[in-house]
Amino acid sequence: MKRVFLIVLDSFGVGEMPDAKEYNDQGSSTLGTVAGHKCFSMPNMEKLGLFCLDGVASMDSVQKIRKVQQEDILGAVARMQEASKGKDTTTGHWEIAGCISKHPFPTYPDGFPADIIQEVERQTGRKVLCNKPYSGTQVIQDYGEEHIKTGALICYTSADSVFQIAAHEDIVPLEELYSICKKVRKILKGKHGVGRVIARPFIGKAGNFVRTSNRHDFSLLPPETMLDILKEHEKEVLAVGKINDIFAGKGITDFVYTKNNDEGVEKTLSYMDREFEGICFTNLVDFDMLYGHRNDVEGYAKALSRFDSQLPQIIGKLREDDILMITADHGCDPGTPSTDHSREYTPLVVYGKKVIPGNYGTYPTFASIGETILQYFGLSSNQEKISPIPCLKE
Repeated sequence: MKRVFLIVLDSFGVGEMPDAKEYNDQGSSTLGTVAGHKCFSMPNMEKLGLFCLDGVASMDSVQKIRKVQQEDILGAVARMQEASKGKDTTTGHWEIAGCISKHPFPTYPDGFPADIIQEVERQTGRKVLCNKPYSGTQVIQDYGEEHIKTGALICYTSADSVFQIAAHEDIVPLEELYSICKKVRKILKGKHGVGRVIARPFIGKAGNFVRTSNRHDFSLLPPETMLDILKEHEKEVLAVGKINDIFAGKGITDFVYTKNNDEGVEKTLSYMDREFEGICFTNLVDFDMLYGHRNDVEGYAKALSRFDSQLPQIIGKLREDDILMITADHGCDPGTPSTDHSREYTPLVVYGKKVIPGNYGTYPTFASIGETILQYFGLSSNQEKISPIPCLKE
């Protein structure tokens, strides 16, 4: 029984892409930044080959701590370049699964048009506050009291293609908030088809509002992806974390939501004990949500070190025909003035008894990951321009 465990370290970029300047991300390097922090320690990922990736070995912060040379790595590694136009979560995950987005999702640096907001108010029965790009933690501090007094929804966006709705759980119960997001998702289609509508519930009192872990993402329905092909051929597609939301449930056979990275690893380990043939697709969101967007270099370094310490437990559960793949969906360098995602290469680290160790260079699209997985199951997306990575034994 062949199984692939694909883990996305959300926002773990490994250096700016050639077109980073077009996204105002020149100089960004999530790994380069966090590797220089005293709390950073990833000896297990280094043994698998992380520090041998193109462009990574030459980073000053990596050179100071690197111990394992390329000829001694235990895994297969490749640096992945994003072919899609964008740097958001949906675009990155869809491309990993084989869908290259030729046109970026719309963004709203000046807020959403008046007619959209009016339609949101009409369909939800609640007024809208804010309607402009904002920090998710700051927006609830600035608008939380007014929200509690009026019951109006705090709606905001960011540099990404998102419509976010923040509401206090005592004012707008979770089920109502999710229902509101579903209505907004139906409104935002066509030219206003943002990548995600996001429920951002919070609790607390004025001056001390905090977001809860009951966030939910409502994505557009993706075209056919690797997940659909696997499901059509009677393979299991197990989703951990926000994967089910990112793909709007399409191609998923079973899923579980998680509150943090540790629970994401825990649920992945539980799936590893399960008898199935197919893929377990996991997103670990804390790197992005808690540390990248908040420019918390120390927190990011500690979170990566924590994941690395859990890696032996994951590897210990791998069976004869199991493949472990670790990658990312974009960057979010916590060391730059920006708090937004960054246009970066991402790592791919592959391990298992069926893996041929080595550095496979740089690939022009994340979609090669999905194609490699399909090939392992004897399948194909039939997209001629997408090449699988030849790192798996027949």
